[in-house]
Amino acid sequence: MQELVRTNNAVLITAIEALLKGAEIPHMVLDQYMSVLEGSLGILPRRILVDDEHQRAARRLLADAGLAHELRPLPPGQQEDVTDDEVLGGRLRLMQKKKGHRVGHDAILLAAATAAQPGDRAADLGSGVGAAGLTLAWRVPGVKVTLVERDPELAAIAAENIVRNGLDSRADAVVLDVTAASDAYAAVGLGPGSMDRVLMNPPFNSPARQNVSPDPARRAAHAAGDGDIPHWIRAASWLLHSAGTLTLIWRADGLARVLTALEPAFGGIAVLPVYGRAGQPAIRVLVSAAKGSRAPLLLLPGLELNDLSGRPTAAAEDVLRHGKALAV
Repeated sequence: MQELVRTNNAVLITAIEALLKGAEIPHMVLDQYMSVLEGSLGILPRRILVDDEHQRAARRLLADAGLAHELRPLPPGQQEDVTDDEVLGGRLRLMQKKKGHRVGHDAILLAAATAAQPGDRAADLGSGVGAAGLTLAWRVPGVKVTLVERDPELAAIAAENIVRNGLDSRADAVVLDVTAASDAYAAVGLGPGSMDRVLMNPPFNSPARQNVSPDPARRAAHAAGDGDIPHWIRAASWLLHSAGTLTLIWRADGLARVLTALEPAFGGIAVLPVYGRAGQPAIRVLVSAAKGSRAPLLLLPGLELNDLSGRPTAAAEDVLRHGKALAV
């Protein structure tokens, strides 16, 4: 058997037991009688254990119930379909699925462009396994991050990544579709105006204009209809307080769609082009915007990931390997 949850919250233990019993998942609660020794103070945590064969189903069940952040990390390398990878030159370790969407430069660039301050609360919309949000939490001590992901399996992995990187006091993961109604947000503890920062890497490939992956997971992460980006931006606006800021990464050739979607609620827009190679057209744009601002658009000097010979630039290495912030 493996540890599924560890907590000293008796109410939470009861709720999780009810979920597991309802799903007919065998489990065991250890240390529930330790209150005799500890004087009923609730100091010592209780542990819920589940058989190996039911581990995946139990994790999905809790993630669906909005409890992904309570899950204990799995032993490294236990899941054959999951890899254990380093980002930021080994400063952050992320478990992710072998197949489907994989963490790349976009998530690290997005985190670097998010100008959070200690004490800020940030939401990473469409977080996947948490690469962008956890990179932000690592870079800015004191920032609190909520990872928002619609896929329960990815949200469960994100919750494990939170714990294994020692960020469980400043980060949590919730299962939620970004385009859901406001009551769904409220159900996972996200209210209007509750965030200082929102960062997001929405699906930006249009099936009408780009080739999309035949893999369902990769397609869901990268491809969406032209009408989806306004929904994401409206969700960001709803979450942000009156002085909050949004940061996103997008295809460079789709910048016009982003600017159009931002216009009703955001201003003070800054655009930083990202070039895959010096002398070539930009492949991405990092866009920041302030809610309610009337400041004019600002086009910033771009970031070149590789020089003319194809070698990584020093500026790119500072961001991608050393966690340096980008001024956007």
